[in-house]
Amino acid sequence: MGAVLALALPLAACDSGGDGDGPDSPAAVTTSAPAPPPKVDPAVYRRTLESALKPVDKALRAMNRTDDGGALNKAFGTASDAAGAAADALTAAPTPDDAATANVSLTIALRALSENLKEASTAHGRCATSPRVELASTDGPAGLRDASAALTGLGYPARVAAPRTEKPKKRRLDNGTLVKDGGRGGLGRLTIDNGTASDAVVSLTRQKRTAFTVYIRKGRSATVRAVDDGSYTVYFSSGTDWNSARKSFTRDCAFQKFDDKAAFRTVAVTGGTQYTVLKYSLAKSVGGNATTSDVDEDEFPS
Repeated sequence: MGAVLALALPLAACDSGGDGDGPDSPAAVTTSAPAPPPKVDPAVYRRTLESALKPVDKALRAMNRTDDGGALNKAFGTASDAAGAAADALTAAPTPDDAATANVSLTIALRALSENLKEASTAHGRCATSPRVELASTDGPAGLRDASAALTGLGYPARVAAPRTEKPKKRRLDNGTLVKDGGRGGLGRLTIDNGTASDAVVSLTRQKRTAFTVYIRKGRSATVRAVDDGSYTVYFSSGTDWNSARKSFTRDCAFQKFDDKAAFRTVAVTGGTQYTVLKYSLAKSVGGNATTSDVDEDEFPS
C-alpha cells in the first residue's frame, strides 16, 4: 500500500489591530440610490400648458382675421414669436409621466410652426403669393393640430386655434385686357403673340411713363390699336395667378424687356397716311431678330 504524505503549512494570522505592518483591511462602502423625482401634479401642468398656449391662440386668431398685405406679414411674425416662446416654456416645464412624450411632440410642433410662420411672412416683392398659401405647403399647421389633439386626449387640454391657410390660386384676366391705359390717340398698331407656356403682360413705356399694359393668355395673341407715335421700351412679365391689386403674377414670375425699342411713326404719303404696325412674339424662335434681357422686378413698370 502506498504511503500518503501530509504537509503541515503554517497559517499567517491577520492582525485587525493595524500596526502598519500587515495588509490593509477591506473597507465597507455604503451606497444609496437617488431619490425618485417628485410626482408632477397634473393640475399644475394643465395650468402651465394653458399659460404657454394662450398667447399662441390669441396671435393665431388675430392672424386669421387679418387681410393680405403688410398687416398680415406682421401678424405672421407675431404668431411666430408666440409659438417659439411657448415651445421654450413647455420644454422647461415639469411634466407628468403620462404627458411627457406628448409634451415633447408639442414643443417640436410649436418650433416647426414658428419657423414656418417666419418664412411665410418674409415672402415680399411683386411676385409673392399670400403667406397663407406659403403656410399651406408646410407641415407646421398639421403638426400643431396632431400634437394638441394627443395632449387633449390624455386629459390635458391644449387649446390653440388652427392657422388659416389657403390653396394656391390661378386667377387670370381675359385675353387682351388692358391692365393699364395711359391714353392712346395715334394710328399705330401692336400685336403680341404669346406662344409661351404662361400668361403674360406686356407694357410699353416712354420716358418713364407707361403708355399701356396688356394681358395676353398663353397660346393667344392680342392687338392694341391707336398707339401714339414715339419710341417705346417693351417690357413683358410672365407667371401664374394674376393679382390685380399688385398688378403682378404671384408665382413662377419672370421679368424681361426687348433690347431694341419699338418705334411708331405716322407720315402723310401720296393718297393717304402711312403708320407703323408691329408684331412681337414672346416665344423664342429660330431666326428671331429680337433679343431680350432679364430685368429686376423693381424695374418693371407698375
